[in-house]
Amino acid sequence: MQFKKIALLVAILSGLSACSTSTNVTKSPQETKTTKAVSQSDDNAASLFARAQSKEGVAKIQLLYAARDAAILEKDWQMLEQIGLAMEAKASVDHIQNKLYIALARKELSQYANALAILNTLEGRLNTPEHQAWYEYLLGSIYASQQLPKKALVEYFKAADIANEHNLAVAGLHEEIWLALQQLSSYALERFDSGSVLQRGWVTLAKYQQIYLGSSVQLDQAMNNWRRRFTNHPAVALLPKDLQGAVALEPYQVKRLAVLLPQSGASERLGTALKNGFLAATDEGMIEEVFFIDEMASESEIVTQLAEANVDFVIGPLLKSNVEKLLADKGFAAYPTLFLNARETLTPSSSEQYFFALNPEHEVEQAMKHFLAKGYKKPMLLAPANASGKRLIEHFDQGWKRYSETKPEVGYYTNSKNMADVITDILEVDASKSRTRVIKSLFRKEVKSETRSRRDIDAIYILGDAMETRLLKPYLDVNVSTFADRIPLYASSRSYSKQIDVTDKGDLEGLYFTEQPWMLPGAVEKAPLRDTYQSLWPEQADLEQRLFAMAYDATNLIPELRQLAWLSGKSFDGLTGQLSIRGGSDVVRKLSWAQYRNKQIRLVSLDEQPPLPLFMQQEKPVGDSLIR
Repeated sequence: MQFKKIALLVAILSGLSACSTSTNVTKSPQETKTTKAVSQSDDNAASLFARAQSKEGVAKIQLLYAARDAAILEKDWQMLEQIGLAMEAKASVDHIQNKLYIALARKELSQYANALAILNTLEGRLNTPEHQAWYEYLLGSIYASQQLPKKALVEYFKAADIANEHNLAVAGLHEEIWLALQQLSSYALERFDSGSVLQRGWVTLAKYQQIYLGSSVQLDQAMNNWRRRFTNHPAVALLPKDLQGAVALEPYQVKRLAVLLPQSGASERLGTALKNGFLAATDEGMIEEVFFIDEMASESEIVTQLAEANVDFVIGPLLKSNVEKLLADKGFAAYPTLFLNARETLTPSSSEQYFFALNPEHEVEQAMKHFLAKGYKKPMLLAPANASGKRLIEHFDQGWKRYSETKPEVGYYTNSKNMADVITDILEVDASKSRTRVIKSLFRKEVKSETRSRRDIDAIYILGDAMETRLLKPYLDVNVSTFADRIPLYASSRSYSKQIDVTDKGDLEGLYFTEQPWMLPGAVEKAPLRDTYQSLWPEQADLEQRLFAMAYDATNLIPELRQLAWLSGKSFDGLTGQLSIRGGSDVVRKLSWAQYRNKQIRLVSLDEQPPLPLFMQQEKPVGDSLIR
């Protein structure tokens, strides 16, 4: 997918050059020959730009144009920016087009704020349909770079309508529309199924792909129906090359499955919990044979056992160290695999290798998005002062600062004894008590007082385990001013324990938390499976229950993997959450939200649509000062 985007970018940039308006220079036949000679030169952008510095007049402009075209072909964005800035001083240059080039270069250099600032200066100055179409296209591409496909499509469709009305060619626009559409859910596609015939044609095509992906006969029939309905639609050009790949995405047909899990050593109990989940899932599916292999064996032993079993697919291993060692084994790379953990590094992997981890970072992202959607300005984060707690706080902070200039307030506790001190310090309760003592010392009569806590904290997020959460909650209750608005309290799935919850819900009234649907009462449709599990293993620990659900989902994900990897907007409802694939290989979970209410756990739906990134929220700059 990334290779495809790079190839499209060359076409996009070339198209922008082709759509430029002519300059005011009137070229003589001799000058035309000179331009052709320059354009046929083998010089690179840097050397052409250097030669232009020694020229004047038309010759200089011709060399700058040639240098700009060369920079585009070479994808040398720094040189393209430098050339664009040099051309700004030339009276005969189309300055609107030139600013679009500079914006394009800076976008490709990941200077998104600067690129957007340039586009903002062009509003009201777009004199031609070409300028307007390319402006909308570039604005959409900035939204796309921020993983905002819905906002990108609004601009892309504006560009497409302008181009269609004026018979313009905006190179690469169609491919970018298609790429953005594939990132939308079926619900989001329905909301876009309106507007011009052009837009409806695009959306209908994307809906057909989602519905019939992996079924070559039905998808082919749907495509024929689409061609009849949307005659001469520009997406026709995409059908042979892009949808041909979609037709070929037949699901994995697995008859012989190998499962790598720990069957010895300290993690054996985890392997047993996983095995139960695999057996429950394969009872219902088309898999004929399952081979359980100890992931603690050497790489060569594992590869030999896989070859002897003649397996179609591999799930596992679980332990990250074993994931890394098998990723490095060339013999293992021949098998399509769903690893049960994340990679240590984002090194390139086989297109047939996927990674499914019960990653707590996914929950942190989910909570952060909700806080932003609610408009919280100053959340307080509480976490244990260990490597895991600090890693999750760092992950939250990295995402938060894309949207807000205000840093979250962070408190690390080392044990149950210093929790109260951490909370009173952050909420500045001690300072309030100190002021009260001073005032009381000034009067002989009794002074009625109420401890105040700081008022800017508007949400609290706990990243501790179930016991820590139950200890922290009372401290928070007594240290927040009684006359202040109640601060919403949130926690991750680590705060929830089915075992503890049976006998002790504690004083958790009002607490929101994220959790696997499998762990929540009434959250999964497979009630008989839950009942059977409970009767077989009524005392099983929370971790084992989560691993059972993970193994069950991993098995059922196999026929979905290729399609989920192809369409980032497609998802699968599993026991561990709503599953999708990011980056073509990494399974991402969206968990359920629940709340303690009247000593019961209630499922709730919370908004998770964050605002625009911080640089897109800024006021529009005036003048051209930001592009010089």
